[in-house]
Amino acid sequence: MNRSSQDDLELLRAAGAEAADLAMAYFRQGPKAWTKDGGSPVSEADIAVDRRLAEILTAARPEYGWLSEETADNPERLERARVFVVDPIDGTRAFLEGGDEWTISLAIVEDGRPITAVLIGPVLSVSYWAVAGGGAYEGDRRLAPSDKQDFIGARFAGPRAYMRAVEAETGSPARSRYVASLAYRIALVAGGEIDAAIVRPSARDWDLAAADLLVQEAGARLGDLSGQALRYNTRDTGHPTLIASAPALFGRVVDLVGTIHKRYETEGRDDRHGGIAGR
Repeated sequence: MNRSSQDDLELLRAAGAEAADLAMAYFRQGPKAWTKDGGSPVSEADIAVDRRLAEILTAARPEYGWLSEETADNPERLERARVFVVDPIDGTRAFLEGGDEWTISLAIVEDGRPITAVLIGPVLSVSYWAVAGGGAYEGDRRLAPSDKQDFIGARFAGPRAYMRAVEAETGSPARSRYVASLAYRIALVAGGEIDAAIVRPSARDWDLAAADLLVQEAGARLGDLSGQALRYNTRDTGHPTLIASAPALFGRVVDLVGTIHKRYETEGRDDRHGGIAGR
């Protein structure tokens, strides 16, 4: 069955709203939490939201594949024309700490690229959405990136180690912030509230797919250090260092991050010693 983009969008929005209500039932209520392999946290809220989203979405679209952070991967998704790519709670640490910068990220990917996306921040009271070829929105507001072209007064978001390195390379304090939800960090670039965001290696499809479509439809850029756009629903769901930025600033940030990487490699530093590896 050929599903329309509008039908898929309405499905994601309805599922996202229900997921947000479910997540809020656990928020600041001391949900059980533990550490996954690799050191990242997960909670009973993540699992409950993931299961509910899977129930809603796969029942409505049984022909679509499924890829989620909290579901064991099934290679059958590689044979599906369209795939749901889901992060039930992006920013679990912030969620568990009672912070506001966590989101629910939902996307549909076709032929390696997102075509429909919804990103909800329940505590932030934001609801982003996009359809390929139709623009990107937060509520009724159409998103557009900043017109920033240089580093003077540029607003950065990213891991603190990168922000310190940006300051060292540019010779001036960066107007920077750390955003716990990676998807929200990128969405802020789409909406022009941040000029550039840096994503360290190890981000996965579910962290990025929805925010990627928001960026592209808003007219900003998201890519790796060679400038290439991302591909989704491949066997390897991991991605290298990424840059999301205002279009005129993209090349400058890529060059800056490349310089930072070379310096850290020369100094022999890595994440175990406070360096910049990892997400």
